[in-house]
Amino acid sequence: MSNSEEEEIARDFICFDNYDVILVVVDATCLERNLNLLFQIFEITRNVVVCVNLLDEANRKGIQIDLDLLAHELSVPVVGTTARNSKTLKKLLDTLYNVCSNKTEISPNIITYDDLIEKSINSLIPELEIDNSYLKRWVALKLIDGDEKIVAKLFHNFNLNNANLESVIHESRSIFADINVFRDNVMSNILLRAEEICFKVCKYEKQNHNKTDRKIDKILTSKKFGIPIMIGFLGAILWLTITGANYPSALLANLFKIVQYKLYALFDFINAPIWISGILIDGMYQTLAWVVSVMLPPMAIFFPLFSFLEDLGYLPRVAFNLDNYFKKCCASGKQALTMCMGFGCNAAGVIGCRIISSPRERLIAILTNVFVPCNGRFPLLIAISTIFIGSIGIGFAHSIISTIAVLFVILLGIFMTFVISKVLSKTLLKGVPSSFTLELPPYRKPQILKVLARSLLDRTLFVLGRAVVVSAPAGIAIWLLANISFYDYTLLQYIANFLNPFAKLMGLDGYILTAFIIGMPANEIVLPIILMCYLKSKTMIDLEDTNAIGDILIKNGWTFLTALNVMLFSLLHFPCATTLLTIKKEVQNAKWTLLAFVLPTVCGITLCIITNGIYLVLQNIITN
Repeated sequence: MSNSEEEEIARDFICFDNYDVILVVVDATCLERNLNLLFQIFEITRNVVVCVNLLDEANRKGIQIDLDLLAHELSVPVVGTTARNSKTLKKLLDTLYNVCSNKTEISPNIITYDDLIEKSINSLIPELEIDNSYLKRWVALKLIDGDEKIVAKLFHNFNLNNANLESVIHESRSIFADINVFRDNVMSNILLRAEEICFKVCKYEKQNHNKTDRKIDKILTSKKFGIPIMIGFLGAILWLTITGANYPSALLANLFKIVQYKLYALFDFINAPIWISGILIDGMYQTLAWVVSVMLPPMAIFFPLFSFLEDLGYLPRVAFNLDNYFKKCCASGKQALTMCMGFGCNAAGVIGCRIISSPRERLIAILTNVFVPCNGRFPLLIAISTIFIGSIGIGFAHSIISTIAVLFVILLGIFMTFVISKVLSKTLLKGVPSSFTLELPPYRKPQILKVLARSLLDRTLFVLGRAVVVSAPAGIAIWLLANISFYDYTLLQYIANFLNPFAKLMGLDGYILTAFIIGMPANEIVLPIILMCYLKSKTMIDLEDTNAIGDILIKNGWTFLTALNVMLFSLLHFPCATTLLTIKKEVQNAKWTLLAFVLPTVCGITLCIITNGIYLVLQNIITN
């Protein structure tokens, strides 16, 4: 049985592909619920090994499992493990090897259903012309169940061409007044068998085994403290990211400058044309250098901290705290998790939406994921808040005020996520919110080395790699726009002048709006493009000193209002190229991809026009 896309993929592989053995990992702390999956897999294949994991957690909770008795009840090999301890995995590997090399005979005790279901199954089996006789029982079960997706795949993969098959299927189904009664009976039989086995093999030595976890959860998931603590954690992560990323960013920038000078020398040595060195060094290389030096250090801090909370077991508590809010918006509570992933990278957040089983709710989550700022937008938000808002404070207060400003922008993004989710669920994507069971895992001591390895290799370098791929051609395009000129005006200036009237309406200017549009491949390059435009430079400007950046912006007419609207538009504007391509791949529909582009952009433009209008009205009132 499958309830989501990833479950369908796993099911189809198990049903129709070739493999030697299936290892089913079950949680020792909630064995009864996990046996549900195991019994379903027994229907498909006999080559199954059961791994009872988290024995350390089970012991801590006073749960003792008789593994030998469990193996006897299931009639398959059962191995107990504590995955954190690699020594416990040796027996598991040996067992897998014995099964794969046919040294172990396996004959699982499959579920025997009630008489009515068994009668229906047995009437269908003779009509099935399938080479694998073991599968006939399961195929009959699924044909009676009538799930359209799996039935179509069964007919395709097993060439079910028997002329009498359709009529026999109809007769088998007609025994049941309602097909839902059939499905309920199937599940009831599985759950009763799981309960019966667990009653025999599990012993509970003490009560209130998770008393400490419950005490902590009463605080972290309470209506009074849950949300403020969540905001506090987010603020702490942002502050650590902001303060910690400055030094490595400066070191990387200096390193890339040294390499850039060496490249200039190399191109001079081989007498390369100026336009070639301009495109490759001033355009492509300098853009890549900026993206890496600005993006890598914050990600190298943010992702490990995020993974730390994940390993600790806190993220499911975040989903629990936000579930009710998403439900009120007629969206899925799982959207809280995909939204959190969006803080690192919106493209990763979009991919993460696969965990949402409802197509309607998954689409809402995809369309609204961009409303939280990704790692690429943080540098601009941090720089602007530091220059125009953080300057209110002195010393330590400077970074605190900057962090609070960025935190408020993020909270606005979360608020907009709720609002747009509600609007979509009441208009284009009407529907009732689905419910889901969220199991709060036990708190665990994070494995620091594994957290670092997973966050740096699987997340940081992966996201950075994609940013580099889209930034390279963007650098070339930016150099061409800044260096190709007609009548003493570059193409960049023509674009900026054309956009200037509309940008003024938003409280911005033409160069700012141009920078956002050209920076679509990678949000990290928006600020250097703005500086390049203001200084009339032919290449992107890389200034590390925020005071120097602030002086340039103020000299070119920036005010507190400009800074505010830039931060708002940075939060609410079209997704980057990588995210758009990911959305197109996920939804397989150009219209929804276009809506993902238009929706945040319209929100950003509208909000900027409103703040600009309010400012002008107040200015008028004060003046008069």
